Amino acid sequence: MNEYGARNSAGKKISVMTLNLRFGLAQDGKNSWEYRKSIFPELLNRYKVDFLALQEVNNFQSDFISKILSQHRVIGIRKPAPVFWQNNVIFYHHSWECRFCDHFFLSSTPDIPSRLPESIWPRQCTMGLFEKLNQRVICINTHFDFGREVQLHSAKLIMERLSQQPVEIPAILMGDFNADPSCQCYKIFTGTNKHQRNQSAGYFKPVFDEPYPGTHHGFTGETDGDHIDWILFRGNLMVQACKVIRDKFAGRYPSDHFPLFAVFC
Repeated sequence: MNEYGARNSAGKKISVMTLNLRFGLAQDGKNSWEYRKSIFPELLNRYKVDFLALQEVNNFQSDFISKILSQHRVIGIRKPAPVFWQNNVIFYHHSWECRFCDHFFLSSTPDIPSRLPESIWPRQCTMGLFEKLNQRVICINTHFDFGREVQLHSAKLIMERLSQQPVEIPAILMGDFNADPSCQCYKIFTGTNKHQRNQSAGYFKPVFDEPYPGTHHGFTGETDGDHIDWILFRGNLMVQACKVIRDKFAGRYPSDHFPLFAVFC
C-alpha cells in the first residue's frame, strides 16, 4: 500500500476519493478525455482507495476505469444509456460487499429517469450500504444541478432516502454540489438549517474546514476556485487524513475539478 493507501490488514480504515470526471464527450481540446485517460492509472495507483465516487461519467469512461481498478466493483451504471448520458458511479474494493444499492433521480419522481423542470440535466444519486467483517458504511455519490431551489430539493430528497437506512451506520456523502458551504443545501446536510431539526437521519460534518479549499479550476490548476466538491461524513468515523489532489500527471490534470481524498478510522 502506498503512503496514501488505507486498506490495512486490520480493516480499521476507510479511504475515499471523489472526482467530477468531466464527461467524455466534451470538446475540451488538449484536455479532452482521449488525452486525459492515459494518466488515470498513475492517479489511481498513487491514491488507492476503498471507495471512488465519480460524477459525470459516460459508460465508456466507467469501462476504462474498471479495467484499471480490477480489484473493484461498481454500482450506479445505467446500460444501455442514452447518448450523452452521465452516471454517478461508486467503485468499491472487492473486500467490501454491497448489501444494498439505491440509485435515484433528484426529481419529483425519483424512481424513474426524470428531472425537475428547472434542472438542466436528469441529476442522480447513487447510494450503497457496504459491509466488511464487522464494519458497515453507507457511501453516497451525487451531482447537483445549478439552481438553488433545485439544490435544496435535492438535498432534502437525499436526506429522506437516507433516513430509510439505520442511523447508527456511518455514512460518507461525496459529490459535485455546484454550491459552496454558504448555500442552503449544505445547511440541510449539516443540520444548520433550523427547519430541518426534526430530520431523523442525523447530520453530516465536513472533512475540510474553513477556509474551504477551491475544488473547481477549469483545467487551469488555480487553487482559488469555488469549494463545490465536498466530502461529508456522519457517525462513528474520525478523519485521519484529507487532501485536495492538485497533482499533475504527465503534465495534465485529471479533470477540470481537483480530486478530493480522505481517510477515516
